[in-house]
Amino acid sequence: MLDREQTISTLTRWNDAWNEHDLDRVMELLHDEVEFENWTGSRVKGKDALRQAWAPWFASHGGFRFTTEDLFVDEKAEKALFRWSLDWPSTEKGRKGRPERRRGVDVMHFRDDLIIKKYTYSKTTLEIGGERVKLSAGNS
Repeated sequence: MLDREQTISTLTRWNDAWNEHDLDRVMELLHDEVEFENWTGSRVKGKDALRQAWAPWFASHGGFRFTTEDLFVDEKAEKALFRWSLDWPSTEKGRKGRPERRRGVDVMHFRDDLIIKKYTYSKTTLEIGGERVKLSAGNS
């Protein structure tokens, strides 16, 4: 079981790997039986399936950066709540490439010192070029 400091260290490595666009390092922190659900309700089970699901995103969404806004760790339950903002070139119709900020939360569960569950919740209102914009259906 990870203690609080080890959990924070793992999530720092997690965030660094995402910000360096290093899918291999991201995958190293996931349990083989990982379960992922994104804000649209899409689900993926298993590390290999998740790598296949995320690989195109990593390949096509350059320039993204996650910033930790808040982090809560429940050491005994082996869970963490990670509140973040995502800055990247927008994929929204009519605003592609403009600076965008999304905000959300990941609820993460750990087993064997690795992330076994990752549930992502995202606001449906974005900031694009300083303007608040409702998220278009189909973009994630």
